[in-house]
Amino acid sequence: MVIYVIGHKSPDSDSVCAALAVADLKRQLGDDVEARVAGEINSESRFILEKFGVGVPDILEDASGKEIILVDHTDLSQAVVGMENAEIVGIVDHHKLGDVTTSKPLEILVRPLGSTCTIIKGLFDYYEKRISREIAGLMLCAILSDSVIFRSPTTTDEDRRVARELAEIAGIENLEELGMEMFRVKSEVEGVLARDLVMRDYKDFEMGGKRIGIGQLELVDLELVAGIRNELLEEMRKLKDEGRHAVFLMLTDIMKEGTELLCVSDEEGLRERVFGDSEDGWLEGMMSRKKQVVPELEKYFSS
Repeated sequence: MVIYVIGHKSPDSDSVCAALAVADLKRQLGDDVEARVAGEINSESRFILEKFGVGVPDILEDASGKEIILVDHTDLSQAVVGMENAEIVGIVDHHKLGDVTTSKPLEILVRPLGSTCTIIKGLFDYYEKRISREIAGLMLCAILSDSVIFRSPTTTDEDRRVARELAEIAGIENLEELGMEMFRVKSEVEGVLARDLVMRDYKDFEMGGKRIGIGQLELVDLELVAGIRNELLEEMRKLKDEGRHAVFLMLTDIMKEGTELLCVSDEEGLRERVFGDSEDGWLEGMMSRKKQVVPELEKYFSS
């Protein structure tokens, strides 16, 4: 029976590249494995795949009755439809443990690193399996993306070391240059619907019995979205009205290394109570949803 490797909904580059890398490793180990994605991939991921000549994985619409390896998530709210009726046989992730449960033992590796692909590089080394130029390039780009070119507070020395090793295999000399090329593609907003921008890198979380949505747009300049803030807020309101207590959107300026945090909620003053007063919602040094936003919200809603 084929095993499918898949990341979360609204797939980002770490999710897409991790699925392809784990599938490659598992095939070398003799398993029948295929990579899938849980939705349409974003422009940055498409750029990465095209750069290294790798095809876009097919979308898995429903996981019911299938054997699954999860990468880059363990929350059912972020998983493809039918995951509660699938057999999860493996997990590789760099986030906190979510609400996924299994009826049988499984292979699981969760480490607090900047990227799932950093962990996967360690698995290739452990099993002494070859990393092709293409797979090395994908994993390198995923690390650069998730670590925001090593600017994110989630970045570790291991992420930096592994990125250098993968760059050598992939034939990449200038990591900063490659990272900026990726983020320029990721920053493209012209002609993109506001709803698609809000959902570009979006996740739902269950916190204290409430559903909280958190999206992030990583941009080389916040002026790129200066004229469409009201449209973004309107789409956030629509998302909230679909059954969420609050929706946050991080407008992250990777050059200034901070975030303008937008918030829509029926709970007036929620952003200020959780993150403190700030002029126009600007939060200096905020780069990571995983490390700087989710924990603070969980603390607030569990108190």
